[in-house]
Amino acid sequence: MPEYLAPGVFIEEVSFRAKTIEGVSTSTAAFVGPCRFGPINGESPLLTCYAEFEEIYGGLDKLNFDGQASSHNYLAQAVRAFFDEGGQRLYVARTFLPIDGNDGVARWDSGNSLLNDAQSNLIKLSARYPGAVGNFSVTITVKLGQSQLKTDRRGNSKLVKVNEGDVVWAQTRKEASNAPSIPGQFYEVQSHNGVLQLSESNDAGITNFVETGLLEKAQAISLTVTTSAMGHFGVEQVWDDLVFDPSHSNSLSRVFAKEPASRIKALTVPLVFEADAASGVEIANALTQLGNIADGTAIVLSLDSNSASARSARLQLPGGNDGQQPTPEVYRGSRFEKGISNGLLALEELEEISIVAMPGATHNFSREGGNTTYAESIMREVISHCEKMRYRVAVLDSIEGSTVNKVLKLRRTIDSSRAALYFPWVRILDPLTNQEFDNPPSGHICGIYARTDIERGVYKAPANEVIRLATGFEKKVTKRKQDLLNPQGINCLRKIRGRGYRVWGARTISSDPEWRYINVRRYFVYLERSIDNGTQWAVFESNGEALWSNVRVTVENFLLNEWKSGALPGARPEEAFFVRCDRTTMTQSDLDNGRIICQVGVAPLRPAEFVIFRIGQKTADSDS
Repeated sequence: MPEYLAPGVFIEEVSFRAKTIEGVSTSTAAFVGPCRFGPINGESPLLTCYAEFEEIYGGLDKLNFDGQASSHNYLAQAVRAFFDEGGQRLYVARTFLPIDGNDGVARWDSGNSLLNDAQSNLIKLSARYPGAVGNFSVTITVKLGQSQLKTDRRGNSKLVKVNEGDVVWAQTRKEASNAPSIPGQFYEVQSHNGVLQLSESNDAGITNFVETGLLEKAQAISLTVTTSAMGHFGVEQVWDDLVFDPSHSNSLSRVFAKEPASRIKALTVPLVFEADAASGVEIANALTQLGNIADGTAIVLSLDSNSASARSARLQLPGGNDGQQPTPEVYRGSRFEKGISNGLLALEELEEISIVAMPGATHNFSREGGNTTYAESIMREVISHCEKMRYRVAVLDSIEGSTVNKVLKLRRTIDSSRAALYFPWVRILDPLTNQEFDNPPSGHICGIYARTDIERGVYKAPANEVIRLATGFEKKVTKRKQDLLNPQGINCLRKIRGRGYRVWGARTISSDPEWRYINVRRYFVYLERSIDNGTQWAVFESNGEALWSNVRVTVENFLLNEWKSGALPGARPEEAFFVRCDRTTMTQSDLDNGRIICQVGVAPLRPAEFVIFRIGQKTADSDS
């Protein structure tokens, strides 16, 4: 209670309305699987369009598992399908399985060039993440700017527009007019007796300072680094106005640091620069002697007074690969130091995820000798993940190339109310080759889930919806075949004459008839999660009649809005739901142990899966 110790007027803010519950989002999806580039550990970034995925994960180009025949990039194709089908928010957890201990990262160091041993391994460049797409080329351009020497009327010169630590290209004056030209070299700007001067270190490590009066020119230097495009639809990335000084915020060592200052830089800067050199001058000397080694020869980039204002070195990073096809253990993920994890474990920290899929996880298991137990194990991993996280459902792909008998056999091995299985694969047009190929349905289905949630609501069954990208299906599903599949909870994708390619099923793979339909399960997930989030204010409140009434009214108001929006059946609210929170739901033992128990009953809307018209003959003289 507030204290009133002296006479006066006291104003207090009081709420006369009940707490409200805001419905949570149900359309945020997460995909787990291999792709061309991008992080394999740590928190996944939120993607809102396909272009963001391409910038981080490398595009649609095919993968080469085990360095052998290429495989379609199913996860990238699923991401494209997700956004084209209506999805808006997506997380991606990349999986990568190294080949025989090879981490798959493309690397280049100055020991690869035709330089002498003293310069060997001084400069190291590498792709930030594993993947064959990391074998991109890097172009480093050194530009000489205007001279930084300013001479006054008395003939005295000083350095201008430079800072301590800057590296400049300078040339001292010739002793006589007929003397040979003195080659330029790199100097570091340092403060000497309060004056900025150029310094150099000899072999003994002794620093010498060059007086500005002895200089003929001292040119500013800037660097430009360009990386080649990552895939067909990628673009070159360019970084301008870089410097040599490692302590500068815009230096090579900082911009391309192995451990960037922010997560966004780690995601968007694909290159890592490392230098054993301690100073900017050493880095400059090493870089300007690099060569274009793509053809096995070295082109020296030493600068002199007669050289052009800019010289470039183009380096090709070798050694990147796509690893092996991930196993169930890789999909499950691992935990590392500092709380970093990957695979499905990396998704556990992202609370807003509602839909999980593993596009391409069932690829290449139906062929002769294929290990179908891998596909089944991966399905169990994602089902286990959704069961553990409670507020998530899994979208499962049938095994590539499955027949009706094979998909029925697969269905008998799994059972969950938090997963839905779809058959067959979707035939789409590959924008890279303009050729049709069969794509896992999960990416399309997750997008349709999101589209249905946004346009109609999560209570609407995500079926009888058009698959926008489909040009056909891997297998033709007739009504007779669906008569076998539908009772087993296998959702079929069919071509309906005159209505295009549609999702023709909305069941879970649960044997419990109470959770037969995926929209019922997802709607209860929505209700449970919304009530969970919207009643956190009640924790540690005084456990009495006032609290029970507030909780009861809060939940009733939320469910009343759901009923008014058409999410619940019944002509009256009493037919749609009930909420109890009083002495009938709690014992004295519950109160003594600090528990408040609220019982909520909801009548869900189930889909009209079988629309039946009973038609009979009527004679003219029969009673109306």
